[in-house]
Amino acid sequence: IAATQPSTNWHLKENARDHHTSKFSSKELIVRRGQAFIITFNGTEQPEKNLTFIAETGPKPSKLAKTQATFGISSTVSKETWSAVLQSTSSGSVSISISSPPNAVIGRYKLSVQSTLSGSSSPASLGTFVLLFNPWSSGDDVFMPNKAECDEYVLEEFGIIFAGNKNHINSFGWNFGQFQGDVLDICLSMLDRSLRYRQDPAADVSHRNDPKYLGRVLSAMVNANDDQGVLLGNWSGNYEGGKSPSSWTGSGEILQNWKKSGFKPVRYGQCWVFAAVLTTVLRCLGIPTRTITNFSSAHDAHGNLRVDEFYDASGKHLDRSPDSIWNFHVWNESWFSRSDLGPSYSGWQILDATPQEESGGIYQCGPASRNAVKEGDVDLDYDCPFVFAEVNADCMYWNYDPTTEKKTLIFSESATIGQFISTKAVGRDDRVDVTKDYKYEEGSTKERDIFKKARKKLGLEDKFDPTALTPQEIDQKPDISGKFKVAGTLEVGKDLNVILVLANLQSDAKTVHVNMTAWSTVYTRRPVHEIWKDSISVTLSPKEEKEFPIKIPYTEYQQQLTTDNMIQVTALCHVEGGIQVLAQRDIILDNPAIDIQVPGEAKVNKELDVEVIFTNPIDVDLMDCVLQVEGNDLLRGILEIDVPSLKASEKSSTKFKITPFETGPKHLLVNFSCDKFADIKTFKLVNVIA
Repeated sequence: IAATQPSTNWHLKENARDHHTSKFSSKELIVRRGQAFIITFNGTEQPEKNLTFIAETGPKPSKLAKTQATFGISSTVSKETWSAVLQSTSSGSVSISISSPPNAVIGRYKLSVQSTLSGSSSPASLGTFVLLFNPWSSGDDVFMPNKAECDEYVLEEFGIIFAGNKNHINSFGWNFGQFQGDVLDICLSMLDRSLRYRQDPAADVSHRNDPKYLGRVLSAMVNANDDQGVLLGNWSGNYEGGKSPSSWTGSGEILQNWKKSGFKPVRYGQCWVFAAVLTTVLRCLGIPTRTITNFSSAHDAHGNLRVDEFYDASGKHLDRSPDSIWNFHVWNESWFSRSDLGPSYSGWQILDATPQEESGGIYQCGPASRNAVKEGDVDLDYDCPFVFAEVNADCMYWNYDPTTEKKTLIFSESATIGQFISTKAVGRDDRVDVTKDYKYEEGSTKERDIFKKARKKLGLEDKFDPTALTPQEIDQKPDISGKFKVAGTLEVGKDLNVILVLANLQSDAKTVHVNMTAWSTVYTRRPVHEIWKDSISVTLSPKEEKEFPIKIPYTEYQQQLTTDNMIQVTALCHVEGGIQVLAQRDIILDNPAIDIQVPGEAKVNKELDVEVIFTNPIDVDLMDCVLQVEGNDLLRGILEIDVPSLKASEKSSTKFKITPFETGPKHLLVNFSCDKFADIKTFKLVNVIA
């Protein structure tokens, strides 16, 4: 090798095209494992067959740990090891095709070349490249045979996240942005900041060939608990000192903020933010990943497949159990094989970066095989019991008397948890229901058998199971039934109208004392502010049904509402001489609509007019109005526009220009906030042509 440093042509464009990495905007070569890439370099005066290449990664590269490979030029590609095949030579320059094995460690590699003839001369550096997982390659643990699914779960930078509650599913767009700016570098530094890396850097890097290892490590790193990870969770309803979780519209800003602050946790996240950031990181590294929303999601803190909720005599939902039933919860599914469990447990794996319970002493969750969850195989790694409970736990509702500390079971149910489990469709902006992939049909014998199997595996079969009591074993049946109905529109800015319906189930008259409350909550159903309370006494004649309309004016709830726009109404009915009955409803109020108009044709590098239209629906002025706009390949970074105050019923039109810089279907995301409405979101599909 000549004394001069060889100059390397990485054939960035051709290699990126072949490796599905063209969307990265990097000057560095980014390729996928188990697949060949071409490089050309000059500065060699030795016969080509005497060249030896060295590829190494991590702080202590070693052949044993598979973080260093030394390979000469061979005539064929090896499937098992790194190899180099000569493509062509011309005066002083050599073109080589280099292949990595399909189970190579991923990350940033140094590549150097050495001549075997020149004895002890040190290797000459050719530069660095980044190696990623390869879902397009059949030898890879993350191999996904369906190309449309690879496009969606690895290459798509836009997503839709489902939220709300089981009676009212809503959705919003999210900009994953896994190929933008320095997101890849931030993802790699995330790995180098994990607890595993800090404990033993060389061992950690040597495990980076394994998607289940990386998935678990990253589920811990996306939350700030234990390791100064990316996002600090906050479910209090008060988000001072940071950004409210519902104000984010993409992962890019969060990851950039984390890096810019010197890797201090970003404030604040809630479940969908943790899940969206984990989606970005895993898609960036090449692991097919999607977000999943589970409605009526159980947080079983005791590992007994049961969730307990407590209410006092006034009907107030007490915050005295670590268990809870969230209106919705968002986690991730990533696609890879499970050599540790066997082929029937491969496919979608559940990962959850929201810090709920510790696993192995730190806040991480998964990968839990989705098939294992469906079959009740809760003894399999990792965290299957917790995930199984999220979609299957039984619910117990108790009346609790703080003075005597006595608790009385009001009722239990086994079919409310885990409903309408949702994800975005492949190639379309629609919702797909995947509940049947998590469990057998609710109420079927198979579903109850699986529940019993799971209880048995967790050693719970001898423990009290109140949901298994037959009606004869329960001392008394309720004499009345109570439920809430919703009347009229459910919109922020309008009065809330609900109807309490009480029915006497017996053939003699019953006197009922009803204590009612309404509280604003966060989406985990944690009460935040009391809005209203009332009590009534009624006598119901035999078999009579009565309706009691309740009106909560906007002026009464406006100050108390959280950014989740959720209100929980509760009625605890004390029947004279009978058992108590609990009626409860979680209500979501819709934000007013906002509209994006893109009148012209979208062309690359041509200015495009955009108009955002919003009408103030209430009879008070709206102040502090701000519009936030983002969209990959449509504009760089985030556009913030101050919008003038809006008088009652006034319509506002905000016009701005964007210049798209890539062709194809792109999504423009808009988020509007003011002093009375938080985070009104919408998105628009813009088709950019050349």
